[in-house]
Amino acid sequence: MRQNILRDLLNPISLEAAKREANSAPIAELVQQLMEISPRQRVLAFRLLEKDKAIAVFEYLRAEEQADLIRTMENPEVIRLLEALPPDRRVRLFEELPAKVTKRLIANLSPAAREAVNILLGYPERSAGRLMNLRYLAVRDNITVGAALASVRDSQLGDDELDVIFVVDDQRFYRGLVRTVRLVKVDPDLPIRALLEGSDCVVRVTDRDLQAAKVLKDHDLPAVPVVDSEGRLVGDITFDDVIDLVQEEATDAALAQAGVGNLLSRDKVWSERLVKGSRWYAIRLRILFLIVTLIGGMLVGGVIETFEEVLEAVTAAAIFIPLVMDMGGNVGTQSTTVFARGLAWNHIDVQKFFPYLLREGSIGAIMGVILGTVAGIIAYFWQGAPNGIPQLGLAVGLALAVVITLGAVLGAILPWVMLKLGFDHAPGADPFITTIKDFTGLWVYFMLVGWLVGVDVEF
Repeated sequence: MRQNILRDLLNPISLEAAKREANSAPIAELVQQLMEISPRQRVLAFRLLEKDKAIAVFEYLRAEEQADLIRTMENPEVIRLLEALPPDRRVRLFEELPAKVTKRLIANLSPAAREAVNILLGYPERSAGRLMNLRYLAVRDNITVGAALASVRDSQLGDDELDVIFVVDDQRFYRGLVRTVRLVKVDPDLPIRALLEGSDCVVRVTDRDLQAAKVLKDHDLPAVPVVDSEGRLVGDITFDDVIDLVQEEATDAALAQAGVGNLLSRDKVWSERLVKGSRWYAIRLRILFLIVTLIGGMLVGGVIETFEEVLEAVTAAAIFIPLVMDMGGNVGTQSTTVFARGLAWNHIDVQKFFPYLLREGSIGAIMGVILGTVAGIIAYFWQGAPNGIPQLGLAVGLALAVVITLGAVLGAILPWVMLKLGFDHAPGADPFITTIKDFTGLWVYFMLVGWLVGVDVEF
């Protein structure tokens, strides 16, 4: 792929050349490059695209990406983009935005666009009515094939919206559908009703949205009609409308089978409350776990006091206390970050967590051996043999190997345990890791120093 054109739009020197290149580039390429730059740059670059190009790029984005872009744009620009979206895509975008923002945007839409949105929002969430398109082609069942073809030619719908024609009677009751390609293969004077199929392939507005996906799959249709409670045609649902839905459902089903069905959705709610919720909620939750760290700090102080005789015998041992404490904490933070991202992107197989835990533990052990060896050698040549005792470097190296391995294991297993128990691991995992590895790491370190230098410790 060529260099990022949208980033070049932000460079005044190459602005005009970048504009020409960006507005002639394929939509899919622009969308990918838009996601590669920062949110602030994304808005600036987007504004420099020509109107039609910007609308095409916006339509290509996922609903959550559209929502992120809208939050940082001015109202007139947003309304222009919303008016260009089909009603069903507009509703999916509104579902990603806060209720207050959605209400304000709907109020600023044109009357026709506002009416279409209100129709879809009037149906329950996760229903076929909420998902359906309001733009489709329907013809009467008493016309000929030639008349139907004329309706196709005169239609303002896009090519991808004309794969099928729906057939209704005078009261708009659904009678069946005809694949457009069949119209060009038969006698133009043939009655349209002679080509009808799919009279029973319908979804009601109150059906679950996944029912549409099932009908599309079972009957191999490009679109499924949506009817009201009396059987009148009110919209349709295409394969493109349900593909994201099916992927989402498949992920949820896999997680549910593994016994963690709502972990990701629950994690999303926790994140939103911490970032956008009440300050007192964030303070209460975070300070609760920090109290664990406070208590842990007191316990670590008790460990140091317990090994006071070791420090008196080998005062140089105090130099490496921060090293032992910090290295374990850094490794633990790395592991929790890797776990959180792996879970979010479904890279961690929740059905096989223990192989992942063994992998993370082995990585920690290898890093511990490498870093412990390096630290031990540095400690020996830096401090020499204090009090004629050369084993301090060995104690530093072994303690570091243990604490790094422990930090990696805790960083993987504690977030998992907290999620399984129903706790938010974001503010809670690191304080527990810090407390456990500090206490254990220093205990191991001082025990090794005391043992290697021959200092008896009384507990």
